[in-house]
Amino acid sequence: MKRTLQMIFGAACLLLSQLAHANSGWTDVVSVAELVPTAKHYYVLRLPVKQNPSGCENKTWFYQNYGSFGSDKMFQTLLEGVKTGIRLRVYVTGICNIDGYSEFSSVSVIP
Repeated sequence: MKRTLQMIFGAACLLLSQLAHANSGWTDVVSVAELVPTAKHYYVLRLPVKQNPSGCENKTWFYQNYGSFGSDKMFQTLLEGVKTGIRLRVYVTGICNIDGYSEFSSVSVIP
């Protein structure tokens, strides 16, 4: 029984360790590499950043839930970024999904 509890506790610590080390903040400024609308409850974004303060496992992939306030406006801004090549950055919340992608809550366009 004690061994089973230790294994469960160890697995939980491993799974939650990403969240424990995650931080929020702005990424560096880049052009959008890929924007992927999905049939899931979120869309994903790939930015070739060198700096991602979230600490999530996958440094260049980000996600936003369709149901989040303002997500439609952020998606339109990102789509415009794909079409025009403008440089932008995203604000990561410090939350990582199971794929190691960083959640973002804001998009900033840099002229």
